[in-house]
Amino acid sequence: MFIEIGDFLNLRLKQMGIQHLFGVPGDFNLSYLEQVEADAQLEFVGNCNELNAAYAADGYARMNGFAALTTTYGVGDLSAINGIAGAYAENVPVVHISGIPPLHVVQKGTLVHHTLIDGNYDNIMNCMKEFTVAQTRLTPANAAFEIDRVLRQCFLERRPVHLQLPSDITHVKIEVTEQALDLSYPAVEPELLNSAVQRLCEVLALAKKPALLIDNEASVFGVTSLLHDLSRKCSIPFASMLTAKNIMDEASAHYVGTYVGAASQPHVRHTIEQSDCLIGVGVRFSDVGTGVFTHQIATENYVELKPYGLTIFGQDYPGIEIGQLLVELNKKIAARKVAKPVLEKPQAPVLDVAEQQPLSQDILWNAISHFLQEDDVIIGEVGTSNSALCGLTLPATAKYIAQPLWGSIGYTLPALLGSLLAAPERRQILFIGDGSFQLTVQELSTILRHDLKPIIFLLNNGGYTIERLIMGENAAYNDIQNWRYAEIPAIFNSNNQYRGCVVETAGQLKQVLDNLTQPDGLTFIELKLPAMDAPLSLKKFASVIARFDYGDRGYEILKQRSRAVTYKKAISF
Repeated sequence: MFIEIGDFLNLRLKQMGIQHLFGVPGDFNLSYLEQVEADAQLEFVGNCNELNAAYAADGYARMNGFAALTTTYGVGDLSAINGIAGAYAENVPVVHISGIPPLHVVQKGTLVHHTLIDGNYDNIMNCMKEFTVAQTRLTPANAAFEIDRVLRQCFLERRPVHLQLPSDITHVKIEVTEQALDLSYPAVEPELLNSAVQRLCEVLALAKKPALLIDNEASVFGVTSLLHDLSRKCSIPFASMLTAKNIMDEASAHYVGTYVGAASQPHVRHTIEQSDCLIGVGVRFSDVGTGVFTHQIATENYVELKPYGLTIFGQDYPGIEIGQLLVELNKKIAARKVAKPVLEKPQAPVLDVAEQQPLSQDILWNAISHFLQEDDVIIGEVGTSNSALCGLTLPATAKYIAQPLWGSIGYTLPALLGSLLAAPERRQILFIGDGSFQLTVQELSTILRHDLKPIIFLLNNGGYTIERLIMGENAAYNDIQNWRYAEIPAIFNSNNQYRGCVVETAGQLKQVLDNLTQPDGLTFIELKLPAMDAPLSLKKFASVIARFDYGDRGYEILKQRSRAVTYKKAISF
């Protein structure tokens, strides 16, 4: 059949389950946006800037499976690139569509705006190659093949891809197949798969202390239920990495806790580090996930299971797809029951504090642990919010969204927009610090524009607490301008309902939470907290990070200098 190039691209996006396209209009993508406007099954969501659009697409993909955004060439692309890089680091599949100058302009090297005025039309593509797993510049000759190739790669690798769509070819018709986009995994050669499964069965049968260590790729590639089946069938205890919060049922009898290297609970560290057959599923030993490289994993006892590869005690099995492997392993492995001490996982007790007591991190997170419900979507900004939420036991069916590896502050507010559009029927709750909020505050306008109804907790502690803990407790560079945060929705709001309030005491927090279930409009709660108050886990992590970043000698020198500056400021008054 014959179809316009832009319409064919939209058809393929819809076949990936994408119903919203984030972005910012510009003169080189307007012809494509006309085709989006005409498509009843695809809605364009205009963002306040391209970086926010990339963050929103990231949040949408984490809930929906895949996402797409569009920008205009050069200025729009480079504004979005930080968000696209974050999606790459965190295995989030986002399709980036760049509207570029007309094809004849590109081919001739004509000097036009939004370029470096040097005739080079490869520089933006070269930038995007560093943060995407497939790229293409569409032409009428290659569009039918290239669109499918690039989108399939997005599916296979679960990372961003980049398509350049010249403004003058979007309405050109091309001949395409009527077959749907191929969203299947390549079949593993049966003999290779059987040998890998047989070897795994052998090593697990001999193991006296097997264990599973699970990272976020298990969720990204949809194998968490298969891992639960394996754990139950063979009584294998499992731990999650800090970067994989709540992707497995933390109420399971086989769940032992979160592994963070030397910062782990003793029983978790013993289970993982003393295992004679530790199966790591998609594990990446980053500084964040290992307590700054304090993990002690015996490589001779380690089985590494990746999306498309397997290594058993140093022996490689390339080309093994994780889903097919686990399906066959669960079929063929012998069940076994192992007596295991039951670990008590009590709910956090409700703190008995006076209503007039000033709000603190301890009071806040104790109350929040009882406030969260099944099926909530919980979003935690890097810093005190993510650190505290990672220490809570979340409801089993709750979805937790954070960006622990890329850690770009301000990510979560636009990501909330994306997750809300992907799952508007679920209660969605954002915890964000004042410093992060100021980076992307504009996207609150888009949330209100679409009449979305999240609950937003703004932690106002007067600046960058996580940075103060690392260095510069009283330094001016960690200060920010204080805003009247609870009034900000009124600035962006026209007719939408919203609720805003300020919480300063334990009693006020209790009253707010008691009256808050499923809001009928956006709810914005400003929490007044002390500047240096933080979860204990974050305080420990910050100290270790400071020494890692600056070295022991540099850390002590900088600390002394910081104290001297603080003293000088104090006596000057």
